[in-house]
Amino acid sequence: MQIAADVLTALVAAIHVYIVVLEVFLWNTPRGRAVFGTTERFAAESKALAVNQGLYNGFLAAGLVLGIVLPGTAGFTLAVFSLACVVVAGLVGAATVSRRILFVQSVPAAVALLVVLLAR
Repeated sequence: MQIAADVLTALVAAIHVYIVVLEVFLWNTPRGRAVFGTTERFAAESKALAVNQGLYNGFLAAGLVLGIVLPGTAGFTLAVFSLACVVVAGLVGAATVSRRILFVQSVPAAVALLVVLLAR
């Protein structure tokens, strides 16, 4: 069960690393604009905000990775906290930006959180 918990947590971390790349490095590119449904003008005007948001997603990814690699209670606690943060952030994003965020962020994190808790 612990292997499944680690794999699912790593998957959520990978999703957030991809989001970091999109927000920090690809925001102004056609790929970044397509993913987020933004115009060239909006992307140019909001680049600084996207980089800041990407940084926060990077912190989530770091917390998830540390949750996997740290031993014992420290890793478990960090994984649970980070996954819970992703669930809440996804719920807020789904309510304020796009329902798609619920399925991209919250659902995978909720499943991973459940498995992490069951593996304990």
